[in-house]
Amino acid sequence: MFTASLISNPTRADLSRDTAEALRNAWGGGALRWLNPGVAVEFDLPSLPENRWTVWEDLQAMGHDLVIQPAEGRRKKMLLADMDSTMIGQECIDELGDKAGFGPRIAAITARAMNGELNFEEALLERVGLMKGLPVSVIAEVLAERITYTPGGRTLIATMQARGGYAVLVSGGFTAFSQPVAAHLGFDENRANVLLEQDGRLTGDVARPILGREAKIAALDEISARRGITPAEVIAVGDGANDLGMLGRAGAGVALHAKPAVAAQCDIRINHGDLTALLYIQGYSAAEFVRG
Repeated sequence: MFTASLISNPTRADLSRDTAEALRNAWGGGALRWLNPGVAVEFDLPSLPENRWTVWEDLQAMGHDLVIQPAEGRRKKMLLADMDSTMIGQECIDELGDKAGFGPRIAAITARAMNGELNFEEALLERVGLMKGLPVSVIAEVLAERITYTPGGRTLIATMQARGGYAVLVSGGFTAFSQPVAAHLGFDENRANVLLEQDGRLTGDVARPILGREAKIAALDEISARRGITPAEVIAVGDGANDLGMLGRAGAGVALHAKPAVAAQCDIRINHGDLTALLYIQGYSAAEFVRG
């Protein structure tokens, strides 16, 4: 048995009953269950539709996301989340690079690395090297002036935690950002790279080992084992090529507003909803949400 979820952007709430019923009827699905009127609805399916991706593309054009998963085991016990362009709206390294006067150059490298065109570690070291000599105080300025939070993040974490879930922020970015971001959103723990500094300025290097794609997979395996759960009981979310390993390893791997090359390798793609979409695809209704 499978469950199909239709999700729209909550700021528009334009998912119509006609759209949901037409799809349910075409696929011979079960009764509609509205998780949030105008925003999210689900129904059961006896099998996986052969034309799911054709329908997915049609719904994308309408501003709706479609997710189809096995009905059993949808509610997960752990959230593993990327930070940059996932839990927050920016790439922290790009914002630091802009302060250092290398904004466009660093942003171009970031875009290629996140799309899987460059080796992650080499690209990270190249960008960090350009920031040698930048005052450490700039980090606090970026946090205060430039960082915004993706809507729904605190609600996602608080709702899962209220039902015994555990939340981990795992980033290929820097602890100088992941620690305050994790504290603000309510994560249980966080992991990221450490920017090296001396005499109040960045040295242009990071501590080893560098946390990249493999380290995110290792974090998933290590923390789930420590929590006494399996990777199948984890929902992971990210947007870049260095997230693909953990997205593939988790029971539910969500490509959130992801780079096209990344989204193409994931079965769960959220391009219109916010982070509360991760609750809807687990079967939570809006009435069950805990506002963080």
